[in-house]
Amino acid sequence: MNKNDLVAHVADSVGLSKTDATKAVEAVLEGIADSLKKGDEVRLVGFGTFAVTERAASEGRNPRTGEKIAIPASKQPKFKPGKTLKDVLN
Repeated sequence: MNKNDLVAHVADSVGLSKTDATKAVEAVLEGIADSLKKGDEVRLVGFGTFAVTERAASEGRNPRTGEKIAIPASKQPKFKPGKTLKDVLN
């Protein structure tokens, strides 16, 4: 499922136009991204938790030349599924 499929599903499920469903999906995704950007966790009970983790700087190698390269520290989004989502899948 891609974003357009999700918008179509929301539109059909709730009875909204695709334009309104697009706005709703965009607002939810933007809200999650904004909260993560602030460093907050986003918990959707039953679905899962979105969080940000710190990735330490490390040293890697260019596979073509074998030259060492520095990989800078970064923040990574993580998702941990909730119990209800796990139960649906299993």
